[in-house]
Amino acid sequence: MKRLHWLIAILALLGCARVLSIHRIPDIALGEPTFFPTIEAHTDAPIVGGNRIDILLNGDETFPAMLRDIKGAKSSITFAQYLYQDGPIAYDLAQAFAERCRTGVEGNILLDSHGTRTPAEIPRIMTEAGCHVQYFRRVQAPQVILPWKLLRYNYRNHRRILVIDGRIGFTGGYGISEAWMGDGRTENHWRETNARMEGPIVKYLQAAFTESWLETTGNLLGGDGYFPRLEPRGNVPAQIVKSSPVGGSFQNYMLFLLSITSAKKTILITNPYFIPDDRMIEALIRAAARGVRILILVPGKIDHPITYKASRSNYGRMLQGGIEIFEYMAGLMHAKTMVVDGVWATIGSTNFDNRSFALNEELNLTIYHVPLAQRLQEIFEEDLKHSKRITYEEWRSRGLAERFFELFAFPLREQL
Repeated sequence: MKRLHWLIAILALLGCARVLSIHRIPDIALGEPTFFPTIEAHTDAPIVGGNRIDILLNGDETFPAMLRDIKGAKSSITFAQYLYQDGPIAYDLAQAFAERCRTGVEGNILLDSHGTRTPAEIPRIMTEAGCHVQYFRRVQAPQVILPWKLLRYNYRNHRRILVIDGRIGFTGGYGISEAWMGDGRTENHWRETNARMEGPIVKYLQAAFTESWLETTGNLLGGDGYFPRLEPRGNVPAQIVKSSPVGGSFQNYMLFLLSITSAKKTILITNPYFIPDDRMIEALIRAAARGVRILILVPGKIDHPITYKASRSNYGRMLQGGIEIFEYMAGLMHAKTMVVDGVWATIGSTNFDNRSFALNEELNLTIYHVPLAQRLQEIFEEDLKHSKRITYEEWRSRGLAERFFELFAFPLREQL
């Protein structure tokens, strides 16, 4: 098994992928008539109105809402998850899925075969109740015999999707483990931001699930149980932006880059794995130069030390460019949000790194709604109270050990 893990790691490094080089970006600004059509075109995602979006913070708000809606399912449940491990919530969800499947609800559970590390009992609870449990891009025997086929294993499904009856949806960055339970202010527990949605936007969330389900199983999902007619449930215009680099699409990279370029006043970024490429750093520095205030909130503690060091290696350029950087200290920061000009915001699974932009299947909910954007801005400001600001002088005085670690992390940046 250890030899297989090493083989996968070596092939991953050989099979590096990057987003397409972008030499020129159109001159657009948030609020101008051309902004929406440009974003729609480059993300291949329509902006649809009539939605209700609820922001859910951490496990304390997210998991009770998910369990409540699962228990009310009448026809179908679709669930895609990258990280599913152990702990009370892992069993609670499995049992909730199983209870519905026993009543005849069609339960389709898609777990990423790399991120899933559950006790054998958890999938058994679901399958014995009649739920369909599948694993995304699982390593097969022919791949071991023909190692170059393992390169596909490097492209993971990092999306978080839960859809009930085709009418209620959840997404964000949540994982299913004990570390995601709580209020986000506890040591060794994750601070997370997620979203619950109703309205026409749910169709596009469901479509993202069926895309991955079709690749994994060869089965199409459809009909009224999965795609009912959806009436307006609110007044929020929204997008579901999904990227699939193995198919040559990098929509979430385009979403982030165009949004930074279009900002006129403020950019607030919260992200756990913040390793932007040179093009993205240049866009941020140019935005700061034209008077945009940019605040970036990243973890002060993280589960992957190499990622943390690789992220800090970029601080100098950005700090000198007028960008403010803060590290969250109350727990493990995992929220993946961005708010632009207090009007536009995104919540999702996408990290600010090459792995998310060029390797993983990702998904973000984008909202164009002042009250929700301002709510996310308030959450950002509250998180800053539990964070420390990083100065250029502090960053420059970091020790030799940290500098050496950064050099060690540099060859791995495209896989982070």
